[in-house]
Amino acid sequence: MTTPTGAAPNEAPAGRIDYAKTLSRATKHQILFGVMLGLLLSALDQTIVSTAMPRIMADLDGLSLYTWVTTAYLLTNTALVPVYGKLSDLYGRKPVLMFGIVAFLFASALCGMAGEPFLGNLFGGGMMQLVVFRGLQGVGGAALGSVAFAIIADLFEPAERPKYQGLFGAVFGLSSVIGPLLGGFLTDQVSWRWVFYVNLPLGLIALAFIASRMPKLASGLKASVDWLGAALIVGFAVPLLLALTWGGEGTYGWTSPTLLGLFAVSAVSLISFLWAESRHESPILPLALFRNPTFAWGALARFLIGAAFLGAIIFLSLYLVQVQGVSATAAGTATIPLTVGLIIGAVGSGQIASRMGRYKPLMLGGLVLMALGFLSLTTLNADTPYSSVVLRMVLLGLGIGPTLPLYTTALQLSVKPWEIGVATSAGQFFQQMGSTIGTAVFGAVLSAGLAQNLPAQFEAQAATQQGTVATALRQIGQNMEGQTGGMGGENRSQTPKTGAQIRAEYAALRRDVTAAVREGNPNAIRSIEASDFYKTLPAQAKQSFTALPAGGVKAQVARQLDSTYRVIEQTINSGNPERLARLASKPTLAPDLRAGLAQIPPQALQSPQARAGILAGIRQGLDAAKEQAGAQAEAQALRAALQGVNDGERIALASTRAVKVAFSDSITNIYRFCLGVAALAFLATLMMPDLAMPRREEGEKAPPAHVEV
Repeated sequence: MTTPTGAAPNEAPAGRIDYAKTLSRATKHQILFGVMLGLLLSALDQTIVSTAMPRIMADLDGLSLYTWVTTAYLLTNTALVPVYGKLSDLYGRKPVLMFGIVAFLFASALCGMAGEPFLGNLFGGGMMQLVVFRGLQGVGGAALGSVAFAIIADLFEPAERPKYQGLFGAVFGLSSVIGPLLGGFLTDQVSWRWVFYVNLPLGLIALAFIASRMPKLASGLKASVDWLGAALIVGFAVPLLLALTWGGEGTYGWTSPTLLGLFAVSAVSLISFLWAESRHESPILPLALFRNPTFAWGALARFLIGAAFLGAIIFLSLYLVQVQGVSATAAGTATIPLTVGLIIGAVGSGQIASRMGRYKPLMLGGLVLMALGFLSLTTLNADTPYSSVVLRMVLLGLGIGPTLPLYTTALQLSVKPWEIGVATSAGQFFQQMGSTIGTAVFGAVLSAGLAQNLPAQFEAQAATQQGTVATALRQIGQNMEGQTGGMGGENRSQTPKTGAQIRAEYAALRRDVTAAVREGNPNAIRSIEASDFYKTLPAQAKQSFTALPAGGVKAQVARQLDSTYRVIEQTINSGNPERLARLASKPTLAPDLRAGLAQIPPQALQSPQARAGILAGIRQGLDAAKEQAGAQAEAQALRAALQGVNDGERIALASTRAVKVAFSDSITNIYRFCLGVAALAFLATLMMPDLAMPRREEGEKAPPAHVEV
């Protein structure tokens, strides 16, 4: 472990204050209120932006940088967590936390101003400005998350920590509910810019409480900052996160030079980091901590839980969108049951642990519930009702909830008080890295599963159909073979239509087709052209709709017969027998009309009176044929068009079914992996010692003479 200057390894640094015994309960609660507001800022910012992104992309014209709005925040937020933890041990929680809040608020204001005219072409435009400012937000957000949980250990005795850690953990669950709703409200009613500006009043209130009520919360350590270690851990985390994000989204292939280069830079930085940490007097992450069984096994368990936890959220939302038919916007609120279970699990386990004075039984119990939750999710299919999914989500949330407060408590309890910042931030860092790696790995599992399941399901659907429908389904399945695009691809984000929606659309399409064929109704033709069915038609079939005149097919036939008469009239009036013979041989003319033209004697063409009589007879015959020919053509065209619509409906229904089954099978396979990860986390937790959480009387009346505010 880190040895404080002038103190033995197991001896507290000179001048260190035990704030748990010095501060009054009222002061502690006021400090907690300010810290919780700061933590809410960081947690809320990870969810509130999602519902505003469509409007942001439209205003800033930034579709190509869509994912970077999240990625930029993730990179800086994750990479700097260990650095802030160490700095808070050296310089105190208060200055680090206040710096984080100020940086976060400053960046929030800049995010809200992205794309404003007075910023001009800074960074190349509004969307790139937002990406840069989001990265700056992550710089501040990392301090909020890493220091907040360490403050609890400074303020409270071990036995009381879990219940407050549980409350802090519940903030993250609460933000996942409030964030999308608040983001949607502000975007629709005010402006997407207020998604960022809303942080300012909350942050200022948090600053006021922290500045006025919180002491410095310094550990008493007097050591130099390990700037090399800080740079190397950033050099390890950022390239690794970039590679995993780009690989998971399908931006680059896993064996592309870009990703291999990033992995190489990350590996070299990690090796250099381990070398540097073994030689510094006060390293960013003391390697000796890994000889501590509670810390080592606890960090591994948090890494595994991070992978399983985020995988559960992301892929459960994907299941709700792709299989249940929930809109992408509503997917966040559709997972509220999981969040409710998570909050109950976090708060409840914290309260129980504080009363029991033990944490390990609750951690193991939570992991059992988590495993049962994942086991239940492996039984999801394309026909599982949402009410049944809700029960599974609540069970999973109850299992995940205890992991939020109890592992943090265990890690803090296993180290010296002056190492709490390092231990807390390290646990958070491992969990966030686990989340990123887990998302990338599970995304690859999903892509591989879809590459296999989609063609198989389209073939299964084709086997239930006949003719052109079966052929079309097999062709779609063949086109999908080998497609393993990233999870974040466009086809993954589109909400599929339900069977009821497809049937309703095709019922309306039949009415439009009938109106177009019979009447040439322009509104009906425009509706047909806007339909998904129209996009699948060959060019000739599309032309048959767009060329329909007012009056429909009957009017079209009448025009064709009128055009035919004009050609015949010009030919007969030319008086040229050879020209008439060529016309009579054209297969496009009706057989009886060709026969009649062939019987006209050449000498009749030389007499104007004879030509007039012949043309009058032809005119009369064509006029008589218009009604019958028009009715026949209309019936034939309508029959063919409706047959095409019916086939299109069968293809759409079968395709939707194939996609839903393929997605449900692929996602349940991910939950089998999550079940295995949860089992490994259980084994790691089983290896952790069950340290006692002693309770001592708080010194509410102790003199605060040494408290530095």
